Amino acid sequence: MTTLEERILTLDSARSGTGPATWGQRAIWGVVTRLGDDAPRYNLRLDLPLDPPRPASRVLADLTELLRMHDSLHTRLLPDGEDGLRQVVDGSGELPVAVRTCAAAKAPAVGEALLDELAGRSFDHARQWPFRVGLVECEGLVHRLVLAASHTAMDLWGEGRMLRDLRLIEAGETAESLLAARPALQPLQAAEFQASPLGRRRDEAARRYWCERLAAGPRRIFTAPAAPDLADTDPGRLFPNALLRSPALAVAVERVAAGWGASDAAVLLGAASHQLARMSGSDDILFQVVVSNRFQPAAAESVSTMAQEAVFLLPDAGRDFQDAVRRTRSVSFSAFRHAGYDKWALDREVARLVERGAAADHSCWWNDTRDPGTGPFDTTGRPRAALTELTGRTELSWPTEFLPRANVSVAVDVLTAPGALELCMTADPAVLTRDGMETFLRGVERLVVTEAMALGEA
Repeated sequence: MTTLEERILTLDSARSGTGPATWGQRAIWGVVTRLGDDAPRYNLRLDLPLDPPRPASRVLADLTELLRMHDSLHTRLLPDGEDGLRQVVDGSGELPVAVRTCAAAKAPAVGEALLDELAGRSFDHARQWPFRVGLVECEGLVHRLVLAASHTAMDLWGEGRMLRDLRLIEAGETAESLLAARPALQPLQAAEFQASPLGRRRDEAARRYWCERLAAGPRRIFTAPAAPDLADTDPGRLFPNALLRSPALAVAVERVAAGWGASDAAVLLGAASHQLARMSGSDDILFQVVVSNRFQPAAAESVSTMAQEAVFLLPDAGRDFQDAVRRTRSVSFSAFRHAGYDKWALDREVARLVERGAAADHSCWWNDTRDPGTGPFDTTGRPRAALTELTGRTELSWPTEFLPRANVSVAVDVLTAPGALELCMTADPAVLTRDGMETFLRGVERLVVTEAMALGEA
């Protein structure tokens, strides 16, 4: 039997203040507020087993210290005029905590259901903190901690930093000691820089770079869509989601990166660009690439959402794989330098280009979500099998389907899994069938694995 309770997490005397929203907050708030009932798809989710289990008072004390460390977890966002958004960092307040009590054997299932409940609702960003907490208690101790957060509070990189900091706090650290050792950029600090003369110049340069690349890029990437009439006849069509889990790719990408003197991120993006050019009919490929924008140490410690898109334009991507990877390095460097900007202002400029027919197709997305500090073999050990054998362990599944998103034809995420790399792909069936999605994913894997085999054992 499961019982329902509620407790309160109380925050007092934390940092507080108000100011303009950051570029990252504006960008994500603009997305999630337009999505309506589909907004919870962007919520971040964590269901954490506690070993050993501990009293609820201790868990809530640790979470309170976490909120003291990261302002974004107790920040509200309020519209400010026609084109403004303000952040309000509350120095005190109360956060309701959902508690479920059950037998220990049922804790995993109860935690999963509680996570679906907490993460399955939209956030009222003007009235609520963008953070929800749930506890699963068994015989007076918390066995599972469930956390759900709005994407306005953190991005995937920030989620990893938040989890690391929570573990350190559980081990006895405090917000004060952690911030003294590794200062973390807070949202109000980021907004202050962005409003400065230097910040405004960077914004203007980034938007100019974007518009120049869009003007130069291909007007259409998929020159022969799979079902060109589908968009008009079925506007409510669902986008299939494919997941390729590949132990071979995890091994091969490291070998190719070392052999070619490139990063593994450049190898994967170069492979995706080369494969897409071979399939789409357009030799010039343009991706919107999600960038963490954490190039400075204080930014790297921040939980607050900073990720924004870089415009990545690779001409002649289908010519040669190694050449594509080589040029990906230099193109990425310039693109990433121009990945911080006021997205609302950029959107207006892009809309004007689109109206004039002067904008490239920018509906393909690439998001390498991997944390450089976490590798696929950290917990499993590196496989000893040859690549030819590892390729036989590749798994392709179709986990779900998504509602359409504006200006998305293809979206690919790169993820780290125990003993493997995963490529997660969503595509508009009007431009790419399920067979086409499989061809793309296996094609990327084949490109990298074939080159790794040619290079020989590392």
